[in-house]
Amino acid sequence: MKPTPKTFHVKSFGCQMNVYDGERMGELMAAQGLTAAPDAESADLVVLNTCHIREKATEKVYSDIGRLRKNAAEAERAAPMIAVAGCVAQAEGEEIVRRAKVDVVVGPQAYHNLPQLVADAAAGKAALDTDMPAMSKFGALPSRRKVNPSAFLTVQEGCDKFCTYCVVPYTRGAEVSRPFDAIVDEAKALVDAGAREITLLGQNVNAWDDDAGTGLHGLIAALDRIEGLKRIRYTTSHPNDMREGLIRAHAEVEKLMPYLHLPVQAGSDRILKAMNRSHSRDSYLRILDRVRAARPDIALSGDFIVGFPHETEAEFAETLSLVDAVGYAQCFSFKYSPRPGTPAAEMVDGFIAPEVMDDRLQRLQAALNRDQAAFNAATVGKRCTVLIERPGRKPGQMLGKSPWLQSVHLTTDAKIGDLVEVEIVEAGPNSLAGVERLPAAA
Repeated sequence: MKPTPKTFHVKSFGCQMNVYDGERMGELMAAQGLTAAPDAESADLVVLNTCHIREKATEKVYSDIGRLRKNAAEAERAAPMIAVAGCVAQAEGEEIVRRAKVDVVVGPQAYHNLPQLVADAAAGKAALDTDMPAMSKFGALPSRRKVNPSAFLTVQEGCDKFCTYCVVPYTRGAEVSRPFDAIVDEAKALVDAGAREITLLGQNVNAWDDDAGTGLHGLIAALDRIEGLKRIRYTTSHPNDMREGLIRAHAEVEKLMPYLHLPVQAGSDRILKAMNRSHSRDSYLRILDRVRAARPDIALSGDFIVGFPHETEAEFAETLSLVDAVGYAQCFSFKYSPRPGTPAAEMVDGFIAPEVMDDRLQRLQAALNRDQAAFNAATVGKRCTVLIERPGRKPGQMLGKSPWLQSVHLTTDAKIGDLVEVEIVEAGPNSLAGVERLPAAA
């Protein structure tokens, strides 16, 4: 048996969905009377909210567990109760309990049961739950507390696409959409708690729908009517679900920010087919043409995997040419890493040498960095609204986000949560500098 914890700390890894889940687990524990600790070393309960997308994710979890226990021993204090949550918990389950002797293991669809699992662990009982019920957790979560000016809101979970490299269908389950009314109610609660911007989240967020056929564009239109909500975003989208209504929303809904994250993963049709992606290079580019026609100033973002099994140099060159054709504002790029249980992990005869993957990733990132710098430079001289999110490093400096999701720093008396009219005066590779301006006269 262990003492019932009085303080907690949640450490989240990976995607925005995990950030949202981590916030909700924190609210669950706070609702039980626990106090949030500033760091893992000072907490009685540490929740490791894990991600299983990248290679060696599981080993990193075990490393963190060992480090927590070592730090506690060196400080001559009791080791914290450790809960492993998220996708590694779902994938590893009892193996984590056996190997690391952790107190609690809970999957991403069962974390609403975390308080009971913590109580069971404190009583010396087994505390493992990796069931995947469809959306039951959301009804069991407490009401939202005070939030940041920019807040996440999960509307859809799971994936039915079964890309050959991806573990999400196995760790998050099938695609499920949250009910329309529940989403609108939570959005209103977020705004009441201080949110000015809401980002709708899902593994395939643009697959969200309901029995009435509302579609994500209809949901966005409903959120657009919420008084006090100033900005709407959504991520991550799948090209297969980029429907015409959603594209039109970028032209018709003023609160919908001019930013789209639409992963393509590769520029070669043969590699896309091997990945089981349901789009081609040409169909992807045609989607982007339609989006840009609807919203000419939109910033485009994507994901790329280099070194997928059997990828040739010529096929990698097709990825580089696609990057040249699109001109992304920002992107994420990764070396292929085999995930146990996925079809691509069985393609061992086609694994690319690490040094080849390293070289391709460096060349890809150089092209993406070039385009991001060019996009940032093109905003110099423009005026836009910036949502102030936190203090900057210098006295009087604040940091916020442009409509195109760029970090902007400026000297201002504005407070966190304010929307400020700014002229962009300088562009760096990763951020912009702005000067506050009075809004133009009507």
